[in-house]
Amino acid sequence: MSLIQQLIQQIEENDLWNPPITLRRNEFLDVHGKVDRNLYFVISGSLRIFVVDEDEEQVIRFGYRDTFFAVLDSFLNSEPSDYYVQAIKETVLVSVSKKAFMDLVNESESNLKGWQMALEQLVLQQLERERDILTSSPKERYLRVLKRSPQLFQEIPNKHIASYLRMTPETLSRMKKLVLTDEA
Repeated sequence: MSLIQQLIQQIEENDLWNPPITLRRNEFLDVHGKVDRNLYFVISGSLRIFVVDEDEEQVIRFGYRDTFFAVLDSFLNSEPSDYYVQAIKETVLVSVSKKAFMDLVNESESNLKGWQMALEQLVLQQLERERDILTSSPKERYLRVLKRSPQLFQEIPNKHIASYLRMTPETLSRMKKLVLTDEA
């Protein structure tokens, strides 16, 4: 069992999950402009985390079944969030408060290691994503995400994946066709 799975088990054993939240398709989790000190776990469905820049939405992350997410700016610094969280399809989440979670993390060395591992993975994913956006061609960005998170293409509509990859839906469609042609 991984350290992250151990943390999930510890949260369950200590009955730290808040009651489930069900978001209907396109419904927002009420976090933009507010302090959100929760760590969420997606039971079912999918959602997107995005910012609005000059009236354009820029997807920065996704959450889908069996993944953790947090509105990190607010979770880490306890200030109002600049991010929006919207369900892509009906989504069921559970959450644990930062205080309860951090108390659990600080309870044992293995819990602390699990949390550090989760944060390290998140930082590395963000760094890789930033590098891709700044230096890679659209095709390279597409191929990296396809390799890293193939389930994304089953869970998330193309228009949101395109926003995440910083390309138009038409460019994403061309990339998919190009890769299929190259594989044939």
